[in-house]
Amino acid sequence: MDTSAKDDRNTWAEDSPITGAIMVLIWCISFRGGLAWEATNKNLIFNLHPVLMLIGLIIIGGEAIMSYKCLPLKKPEKKLIHLVLHAIALILGIIGIYTAFKFHNESNIANLYSLHSWLGIGVISLYGIQWLYGLVVFFYPGGTTAIRSESLPWHVLFGIFVYVLAVATATLGYLEKLTFLESSGLAKYGSEAFLVNFTAIVTILYGTFVIVTILSQAPPEDEYSYSAI
Repeated sequence: MDTSAKDDRNTWAEDSPITGAIMVLIWCISFRGGLAWEATNKNLIFNLHPVLMLIGLIIIGGEAIMSYKCLPLKKPEKKLIHLVLHAIALILGIIGIYTAFKFHNESNIANLYSLHSWLGIGVISLYGIQWLYGLVVFFYPGGTTAIRSESLPWHVLFGIFVYVLAVATATLGYLEKLTFLESSGLAKYGSEAFLVNFTAIVTILYGTFVIVTILSQAPPEDEYSYSAI
């Protein structure tokens, strides 16, 4: 890969998650009225859901996946960063899902009636299982060399699957929310509708970048890096 292409890739890696976070915040604060844990307007509670899910599972989760592959650090340091970032993503994801239940319960709306909600529960459950398995086998107390060697390909494959599913679920969530808003009178070609759709596109593009990055050719192995599977 030439230097200019690599620089373009690095620029996209730095800008796209920031762009996505700004877009979802503009949507929920400027168009939807703001964010709140407790409010008379229960929609403000729901607004925390897309913000926490995008910033947590998609953005920080994506950075956690790439950190082990891309950071110019020794393996133990990369493992720790990888584990901590995934823990932050998982915590934000759990809180994000809780806010959706909180909004539904306080608004007398049924829970778990849509495909998006079913997939969301599946994603957060699989994410938690993946994190716990990684902690026990690869970090502390740590499995034997044979167990780690046999588990690593499956750990990577399962992690990719869960992340792709998370991106797909987030995209489905944008569609579901926008459909509800449009059925309630939101202009189909208005600025808010375009913002939501473009936020979904940025989410997909960033998720694609994460997957392409971790599947790309690994750098030469030295004391600061590792060879990918």
